[in-house]
Amino acid sequence: MIFQNTINFAKQLDLQDVLRKYKEEFIFPTVKGKEVIYFTGNSLGLQPKRTKSYVDEVMKDWAELAVEGHFYAQKPWWDYQERFATPLSKIVGGLPNEVTVMNTLTVNLHLLMVSFYRPTISRYKIICEEKAFPSDQYMLQSQVRFHGYEPNEAIVEIKRREGEHNIRTEDIIAKINEIGGELALVLIGGVNYYTGQVFDMKTITAVGHQVGAIVGWDLAHAVGNIKLELHNWNVDFAAWCSYKYMNSGPGNASGCFVHEKHHANKELPRFAGWWGHNKERRFKMESEFDPVQGADGWQVSNLPVLTLAPYLASVEMFDEVGMEVLINKRDRITAYLEFVLAEIGKEVSGSFEIITPISPEERACQLSVFLHGEGRELFEYLIENGVIVDWREPNVIRLAPVPFYCSFEDIYHFGQILKKGILKKAH
Repeated sequence: MIFQNTINFAKQLDLQDVLRKYKEEFIFPTVKGKEVIYFTGNSLGLQPKRTKSYVDEVMKDWAELAVEGHFYAQKPWWDYQERFATPLSKIVGGLPNEVTVMNTLTVNLHLLMVSFYRPTISRYKIICEEKAFPSDQYMLQSQVRFHGYEPNEAIVEIKRREGEHNIRTEDIIAKINEIGGELALVLIGGVNYYTGQVFDMKTITAVGHQVGAIVGWDLAHAVGNIKLELHNWNVDFAAWCSYKYMNSGPGNASGCFVHEKHHANKELPRFAGWWGHNKERRFKMESEFDPVQGADGWQVSNLPVLTLAPYLASVEMFDEVGMEVLINKRDRITAYLEFVLAEIGKEVSGSFEIITPISPEERACQLSVFLHGEGRELFEYLIENGVIVDWREPNVIRLAPVPFYCSFEDIYHFGQILKKGILKKAH
């Protein structure tokens, strides 16, 4: 399609958008009495309007039933998490018994590493990407220290080549093969939070397995954003947060994936807890742990139902639409954003360097834009004028036109506001 940077063209694209009605399903903040243009769903998604009814239902059941709500609530609390199994498995490309929800993201990665990072004298190294999200860096450092290793010896970061913004797949493969028999674990973010690069998870997982390593993924920026096939890719484990593209609310519950090939392995260590015990015998209060067969067997505590209610509201919305429809719009609206940035750059003689890969196979809903010659002043201008974007030092803004609630008209108006901000600074 040949794009045009005009309001009429943007409106025409919106008329063709099968998801356009879903924008009305979300609550937008306002600036100066107008709804904002929201490009930070890669950090915190907007609140779906339906969320309140899901939370109110739990509050009503708690008020009217108290402890009996565990078994007699409209959605009984004792198996509340099981409602996620089928819809969430479609989103991540797993089997229903391979997914569960519990805790928060870094907590779950720590718990999963109890099972899947089992270093030996000869095989103890972990591969991750350079400039991984800081929480992952801290988590990995603490894990290797817990096992008696120094991070600079046990953690191997895949680096970007000089002058490049993204990591080449061939460099990851080469490093995996180089470390070979010393490699215990590959743990990378499926989508890099800073650049928005989507990694070739299928290939990397296969290569990791070829050298005898376990392969896991932090999917915080991937779930609800890209097509995943965790089961078919033979991924060992994965975890993700739910408050970015999944719109479940700040700091909300995490999802986990454990491939079914590990479910029957009772020798696999884990930190056990009551809610991971055999569901049919859970309330017999037995002294010996008998794990649930499936990812639910990694649960520790009973679930925070008030936390899960907003997540369920969002997951069921995803199930209504399907990832294929979301991805189709994602690709078109991201391409339109790229086009508008280029057009505005011509009009103001600006230099917007997109550091996210250009290839649709290597990017998703985020464009990270290096603003040459611009600084935080431009970012603040955008915020003051109702465009909510994300700033990363030294002068990168991250833009995420989430397909559920961003429109093509939003993209056009953003371009005009961006142009005014640059011209204002010039004068």
